[in-house]
Amino acid sequence: MRGYILVFLAAAMWGTLGIFAKFLYQYNLSTYTIIFYRVFFAVIFLFAYLKVKGIDPFIERERIRFYLAYAFFSIFLFYALYFYTVKISSVSFAVLMLYTAPAYSVLFGRLIFKEKITPTKLLAVALVITGVVLLNTDSITVSKLAIATGLASGLTYSLYGVFSKMAVRKEEPEKALFNVLLIGMLFLIPFTDFRVPTGAIPYLVALAFFPTFLGYILYNTALKTVEISRASVIATIEPVVAMTLAFLIFGERLTVLQIIGAGLIITGAILVQITPSYSRQS
Repeated sequence: MRGYILVFLAAAMWGTLGIFAKFLYQYNLSTYTIIFYRVFFAVIFLFAYLKVKGIDPFIERERIRFYLAYAFFSIFLFYALYFYTVKISSVSFAVLMLYTAPAYSVLFGRLIFKEKITPTKLLAVALVITGVVLLNTDSITVSKLAIATGLASGLTYSLYGVFSKMAVRKEEPEKALFNVLLIGMLFLIPFTDFRVPTGAIPYLVALAFFPTFLGYILYNTALKTVEISRASVIATIEPVVAMTLAFLIFGERLTVLQIIGAGLIITGAILVQITPSYSRQS
């Protein structure tokens, strides 16, 4: 039971990502500045954690090329696309677009890991596609740009899973996360305005600690006693948490058709993760 509670808490932490982003955009920070400080503080937390655990934080030199690609797609592109989608649409819309990732993962699982495309996976893809169509009806009045960046965030999120699956074959999960974040900062530096208002700093630290560091540590700890397939299904509570918080804090609402679409996307994500093709990192 403890393991399931930890997964639930981890998913709840991930569900706060868009909320923190919305608060930080109120300080007129750029997307890349928010991401940089999220990564910067998370690297500090992870470095301290790895040292306490007695794990050498740094990868071997021959692994750097792999981590450069990993960081470019999984930190620079993925984080930027997701946070920018939050900025130009809503937390609810952005998190649901993120959950189109399992549909992409079916394709990547086949091309890269030679995983079978089963009828269940095809049904999941169909549900996700239908859900996206319904989500983009009626109000929220999302722009075509928001739809494009939202779908692209789902694509890069699925790539995140592919890279992380490769990384943990040779490094501990926490070590892999530390290094991809550390190298990811290199791509972010040229686009970052390092001057931030004092009032934004607590939100930046919280963004790094709760959904980044703590969420991942809770999830990784839970996997010691909970099967990955079951943990992945429980983790789909993330968009529910995000949408609930967005409603309570920002008054964001979904129409009936969009709620149905949201349900289809989450159902599709669950179906894919019953036989998981990618691991979860946020």
